[in-house]
Amino acid sequence: MDIAKWWNTRGQLGRLGAAATRRGFPRTHYFAQARSVFAVAAHRCREVFDPPESVTLWQLTEAIEDEFESHWERWLDHADEWKPFFQRLEKLSENDLKTSLHSFGAITADELELFARLRRSSEGRAVPLPLPFAGTNQDITLLALGFARGDPASLAVPYARRTAA
Repeated sequence: MDIAKWWNTRGQLGRLGAAATRRGFPRTHYFAQARSVFAVAAHRCREVFDPPESVTLWQLTEAIEDEFESHWERWLDHADEWKPFFQRLEKLSENDLKTSLHSFGAITADELELFARLRRSSEGRAVPLPLPFAGTNQDITLLALGFARGDPASLAVPYARRTAA
């Protein structure tokens, strides 16, 4: 819902967004809403900080993007199972990303420890991960969690350098 005002998607993941997408996507409207927010977030992140030879949450390696798409197709096939998740997301009012991710069970204590070491870059537009991107679940979680180093209305884009091929 863009509670932190990093990208202009206010209401897209809420009831307003559901009303706008439900007619065209009656079974999968929640996923249509999410895909829309992903696109806006990716665009906004590229505007703020687009590091060369790096990955961000919205620009992962080709292999991971392909794997995500295959999962996406399976999730669409079982869209009804996701309804409680999206309904909970609709009601989210917490503007602390770390707290929100923890409430959804999306981060571990180890990842919170690693998060404590993440810092914004000197110009404030980025949050570099300390190690090159290895494609692990923890790497992806830290790319998501790194957004918590931003402030409301002040986006900082988490990124990791690609490993040498």
